Amino acid sequence: MGLRETKKQQTRTAIADAALDLFLEHGFDQVTVADVARRAGVSTNTVFNYFSTKEDLFFDRQAEVEGHLAALVRDRAPGTCPVEVVRDDLLAALQQNEPMLGLHPGALRFWQVIHGSPALRAREREIGELAEAALAVALAEHQPTTASPGNSNPPMPALLAGAVAGTHRAVLREIQRRVMSGEPAARARDTVAPAALRAFNRLCLGLHADASEETSQTRQSPHQPGC
Repeated sequence: MGLRETKKQQTRTAIADAALDLFLEHGFDQVTVADVARRAGVSTNTVFNYFSTKEDLFFDRQAEVEGHLAALVRDRAPGTCPVEVVRDDLLAALQQNEPMLGLHPGALRFWQVIHGSPALRAREREIGELAEAALAVALAEHQPTTASPGNSNPPMPALLAGAVAGTHRAVLREIQRRVMSGEPAARARDTVAPAALRAFNRLCLGLHADASEETSQTRQSPHQPGC
C-alpha cells in the first residue's frame, strides 16, 4: 500500500473511531455527523468522502461482514461442504473470542446503542439480508457436492443460503441476548458453541443424506457430525 492509500486508511479509521466513541457515549440518534467531524478534527465533507451515511460510521466494517460467509464458500477447498466451512469458521471464532462476535467487554454498550436506534436496527437487518444474498451467489457459483444417490441434485442456492445464514445469525443473536441479560461472555460462549455445532451438523446432514438416511441417523445419534 502506497503512502497516499495508507494516509487515507488512517483518516478513515480515525473518523470511525471518533464516531464510535461518540455513539457509545451519547447514543446514535443524539450524535450528528458534524459532531463526529469535530471530534475527528476534519470537515463534515471529509466525513462524507469516506462514509456515505451516518449508519456507515457505526457499522464501518459492514462490507467485510456482508462478504464474510460468501468468501468462506468461494475460497473453500474443492469438495468441502459449505456448511462445514461456515460451521468451523464460527466455532473457531468463538474459541478465539473474536471481537466481532461480541465477546469483548465493550460489546454490551455497542448492542445497547443498536437496540436504542430504529435506524441502526434497520441497517443491521439490511446487513444480514445482504450477507445472505452474497452467500446465495457464492453457492450458485460454487455448488456443493452431495453424497447420496437419493439426494444427487444440489439444493437451491437461495434456500441453502437462507438456512446457513439464518443459523449463523441465530447463534450471534443468542450470544447477544445472553450477554445483554447479564450472563458472562465466557459462559455465553461455552453454552452457545455446542448448540451451534449441533445446529450446523443437522444442516450438513440434510445436505448429504436422503430423507430416509436423515431420519435414521438423527434417531440413532442426534449429536453426530453431518460432514
